[in-house]
Order: sequence, then C-alpha cells, then structure tokens
Amino acid sequence: MKMSKAEQKQQTMQKLIDVAREMFSRQGYADAAMEDIVKQAGVTRGALYHHFGSKEGLFEAVLASVQQEIGERVEAEAAKSGEPWQQLILGCLAFVSAAVEHRNKRILLIDGPSVIGWETWRRMDEENSMRHLREQLQTMQDQGYLRPVSIDALTHLLSGAMNEAVLWISETPDHEKSLAEVSAAMTLLLEGYRTK
Repeated sequence: MKMSKAEQKQQTMQKLIDVAREMFSRQGYADAAMEDIVKQAGVTRGALYHHFGSKEGLFEAVLASVQQEIGERVEAEAAKSGEPWQQLILGCLAFVSAAVEHRNKRILLIDGPSVIGWETWRRMDEENSMRHLREQLQTMQDQGYLRPVSIDALTHLLSGAMNEAVLWISETPDHEKSLAEVSAAMTLLLEGYRTK
C-alpha cells in the first residue's frame, strides 16, 4: 500500500530528526555536518531545507523531540505513585536521570541555549518541563501539601536546580554516585516546603 504525501512527509521529517539527534548528541551541533545528516537519512539537502528551513530549524525540532520524550518519562515515573509528594520527587528525579543521559544532555542543556538562543530555549523549557512542574506544584498547594510559597518562584528555583544538577552530574566521574547524592539533596530540599 502506497503512503500518502502526508505520511511520506512525516516519515522524512522523523528520519531527519532521528539521524540529527544521534549526530548532535555524539558530535555536538557545530561539528555535525548537514551533508552527513542528509546522507545518513537518505534524503536530499533540499528536503532538510524544505521541512526545517535550516540546520538550526532541524536542531530546534530535535530539541523539541528530546523535551517531549523526557516529559513523557517524567509523567510515567510520577504516575508510579498515588501520593503527591512521592509523585513530585519521582518526577524531579526522572527529569534529572533522563536529562543526564548522553543522548540528551548535550542537546538539552549545552547546545540548546547557544544554538537557538536563550529566550527561545527558555520559552521551550517553559512550555514543556516547567509547565508540568508548575501544574504539579499548584495542585499540591491547592490540596494543602505545600507551605504558602510563590508557585512561580518555586517552579523556577526547582527547574534551575535540576538543570544545574544535570550539568554537574555529567562532569563527575561517578554518575551513579552523583545521581544518588542529587536524589538525597532534592528530597531534602522538597521536604522543606511540605506542610507539617
């Protein structure tokens, strides 16, 4: 059965995103050559320009894909508990754990802000992970689990702390030990906002 034009377009775009993600995570944005990306994807350079406009446009699509995948992992991990505090902790740790993975960290936190610009990166982060975090915190405050605190301030504080933790973990020689230390520190930090 022949694919429709829409299906062909989606397949081409996904192939470019998959190949580019691998190259961007392995080589970095600057060293990933467009010629290599299109050759490995089995498409023309014109197809890349048609679907994404530029290498930067392709990178932004890859970043959005990484953020969506991490968001799904965070939600799945948080859903393993019915208790709001445990959901929050599991979700935060799932973010750190997923973001520190080799295939994600460079795209998400190293190249991301510099390639697409700080403002665009912050907007994308806000639309994805920070939005979910804010929703969880607001629900918890509404249900009486959180001390009186600005949800916006707490969301930015926790998001920044998690992003910095990912960068720190990725620079340490023992990722598992560092992840465990972040887990303990994050749990202690969050407990400080819990109603007694």
